[in-house]
Amino acid sequence: MNELVHINSAHATAGIFEISLHRPDARNALDFELIEQLERAVATVAANSDARVLVLSGVGKSFCAGMDLRGVLNDAQKMGLMLHGLARVGLALRKLSIPTIAKVQGAAIGGGCGLVVACDFAFTHEQAKLGYPEVDLGVCPAVVAPFLISKIGAGRARSLLLAGGLVDGKEAVRIGLATQLVLVSELDSATMDFAQKLSTGGPNAIATTKRLLLELDTLINATVLSEAANLSAAIIAGPEAQQRLRARFAANEK
Repeated sequence: MNELVHINSAHATAGIFEISLHRPDARNALDFELIEQLERAVATVAANSDARVLVLSGVGKSFCAGMDLRGVLNDAQKMGLMLHGLARVGLALRKLSIPTIAKVQGAAIGGGCGLVVACDFAFTHEQAKLGYPEVDLGVCPAVVAPFLISKIGAGRARSLLLAGGLVDGKEAVRIGLATQLVLVSELDSATMDFAQKLSTGGPNAIATTKRLLLELDTLINATVLSEAANLSAAIIAGPEAQQRLRARFAANEK
């Protein structure tokens, strides 16, 4: 099986594990197999009692270019499975008893930016591009909406999701999409230094705090996310999204 997700335990002595998306030729776009492997990888880290911090990253020029819709444009069932899988991954990241950090270089778009806001922290750089252009494509960003509202508040989330488009790394930090802006040359070291700091916290205190925060966050639960995935799948299967997506793919091929 093609490994689209890697678990790096090079810093496991400090309890730091890194899950990396490994589809650089497609800018780590989320297809069915990648989402499936990512869900298993998060479960693997969750089951490791030595884990203290998780870093989520993408190999290559981009963190994650979002959902890969080209292969499922005419397959509503598989599209639904992908959206439900993305919802489960986001919930699994939020349920982890350890801190999570997204290391964001290049692009984090749509579902990719959804992974960013599902994490507790996000490090990025000024030239990065983050956001949710779904409405421009006739798509409803339902699965990412609960995580975005939880991260930046309902007002800012409303503006970001309805306007579509992308923001750079500096603006992403200003509005709360990301938590730390660093030079792109320092992204790896700054993220790891912060992970090292987090790894020294009391495991029980951190786990208890994360559990409490999840209980207080009533939007992030399996029922809400499943309904969101169904809604988004229905919109993508509709004529507006199908027409806009086909036009976008055709333009990209020219």
